Amino acid sequence: MGQSLATRLALEGYEIEWWTSGTEAARCLVEPRTRVELVLCDIRLPDMNGEQVFAEVTRVRSVPFLFMSGFAEIDQAVRLMRSGAVDFITKPFDMTILLERLQSILSAHAPSDAEAVLGPSAAMRQTQMIIKRYANHSLPVLFQGETGTGKEVCARYLHRISPRSGQPFMAVNCAAIPGELLESELFGHEKGAFTGAHQLHRGYAERAGQGILFLDEIGDMPIHLQSKLLRLLEDGTFHRLGSERPIAFQARIVCATHHDLASAPVGQFRQDLYYRLSTLPLELPPLRQRPEDVLWLAHVFLDDFLEGQESRVRGIGPLGEEALVTHSWPGNVRELRNRVQRAAAVSDTAWLLPHDFFPEGSRRLSQLWSSETKTLSHAREIAERRQILNALSANDGHVSRAAQALGISRTTLWGKMKRFGIEAQRGGSET
Repeated sequence: MGQSLATRLALEGYEIEWWTSGTEAARCLVEPRTRVELVLCDIRLPDMNGEQVFAEVTRVRSVPFLFMSGFAEIDQAVRLMRSGAVDFITKPFDMTILLERLQSILSAHAPSDAEAVLGPSAAMRQTQMIIKRYANHSLPVLFQGETGTGKEVCARYLHRISPRSGQPFMAVNCAAIPGELLESELFGHEKGAFTGAHQLHRGYAERAGQGILFLDEIGDMPIHLQSKLLRLLEDGTFHRLGSERPIAFQARIVCATHHDLASAPVGQFRQDLYYRLSTLPLELPPLRQRPEDVLWLAHVFLDDFLEGQESRVRGIGPLGEEALVTHSWPGNVRELRNRVQRAAAVSDTAWLLPHDFFPEGSRRLSQLWSSETKTLSHAREIAERRQILNALSANDGHVSRAAQALGISRTTLWGKMKRFGIEAQRGGSET
C-alpha cells in the first residue's frame, strides 16, 4: 500500500519521502533540515503505532498529520484529532477522496503566492506560517540562525500581524551597547542613581508599553543582566536603577541570536533563562539553503532602493541574475541587500551586471564570464539554467509543475537539473 501511494502521489506532482517504519519516520522528521508540509501516516506500523510517531515529532516541531485508520482504530484517530492531528481517513478509501483531503489540508496550511512576504521558498513560507501561529500569543519567541538571515525582519513581521501592532516595537542590540550601559538602557534609571544621571530615564522595557521588546543578539547579554531579565519574566516586574518601586512589565519579549544557546558553556548563558526565552523557538535557514529566495529578494531590495529617486538603473540583467544565484552568500540576506544597493548606486549601466555585484572579481566569476566561455552554447546554457531556476521558484520547488510550465517532460527536467547542478528543494510538496 505504501509503494502504491508513493507512486500515485509522485505522479500527481508531489515530492515524496517514504519511510517504512515509525522509528525511521520519527528520526527523520525531528531533524530541522527535513522540511515537509504534510505527514500521511498509518496508525498501525511495523514497530510502533502512529500515535507514538505523532507524539515524538510534535514535541520538537509543528507539522500537519493526516492519519489512515482501520475501522477498529477510529476512536484512536478521533483522539489524535483532539491532540492536534488535522484529519484522518478510514481504510479502505478511494484515491480521489485522499487527493481531495491532501489538497484541502495543504491549501489551508500554506500561504498563497500573494501572501509570501518573507520569501517564495518552501522554507520561508513555512517560517511565515509558523510566525502567524505565534503572533496571537504572548509567550516569548526566540529566533535563531546565522548572522544576516533576517531575524529582525521576522520579528517585525510578527509584530505587524499581531494584536500588538498598534503598540511600540522597541529593538535593543545587546551586542552593540556596552555592558555597563545596557542595564540603564534596558530598565532605565532615576535621577541621581549614578554619576551623570541628571534626570529620569525610562528604559526600553518601560517604553515598550504593551508592544514588543525585541532583544537582538541576546546571547551577548552580560551574565549579571541575564538574572534580572529572568526575574522580569518570572515576576512580570522590573526596577529602574536607583529605585525600589517595582514597575509592571506589559510587553512581549522576542529575542534573536546567532549563538547556540542550548549548548552554551557554563557561565556564558543561563540555561534557565534559555528555557524561558525559547518557549516558542524558530530556526531561520541560511540563504544558501533557499536559493529560490535570492532573485526574489534581490528585486525587492532593488525596487526599495530605487523608489523615489532618479537612476539610470532599470533592473538586473540575465548575467547579473546568474551571478547572484550561483554565489554562496556567506553573509546571507544582509550581504545580498548590501551588494544590490551598492550595485544600484555605482553602476553605469541600465541593467546590473556581475561586476556591479562582485567588483572584487572572484576567480569563480572570472571563469564563468571570461571571453573564452562566452560562446553561443554557453550563453544558451546560462539562460536555460536561469529559466529552470525561475520555474522551480514560481512553482515552490514542484518539479512536475515546473516541467509543465517549461513545456518539457518531468524526466527531461530532472536530466537538465542534474547537468546544471540544480538540487531539488526538500519541502514544498513533500508528503
